[in-house]
Amino acid sequence: MPEANAEVTPEFLQAFADAFNRHDVDALMAFMTDDCVFEASAGPEACGARHVGREAVRAAYADVWATFPDAHWGGARHVVHGDRAVSEWTFTGTQADGSRVEVNGCDLFTLRAGKIAVKNSFRKNRPALRAGER
Repeated sequence: MPEANAEVTPEFLQAFADAFNRHDVDALMAFMTDDCVFEASAGPEACGARHVGREAVRAAYADVWATFPDAHWGGARHVVHGDRAVSEWTFTGTQADGSRVEVNGCDLFTLRAGKIAVKNSFRKNRPALRAGER
């Protein structure tokens, strides 16, 4: 778990990514500030769907795993500079109808007091592949 006064490092961001891949919402929330914001890759607003506050962010993270029960973010690469950071990754997941998503993306982070205040997510817009397609 991150410490409130710890410096955010690439290892910190890898631990955050590892928690996503374990589908461990409690661990994820330990990395976030109390007033955290998650801006999803898709949604009705220009920034995607914007989730503000711990309960809204927690629910949005859990919804990703409900939509993609095998969600995985692989090949992560992380850079931290001051109060900003970026993680690049490849997302893969299968929806209930068997269609698959495989896309590159990134998260832009705003950091405060050794935690993530804002997670702004972006990914390539690629149609889902039907079961059996490559």
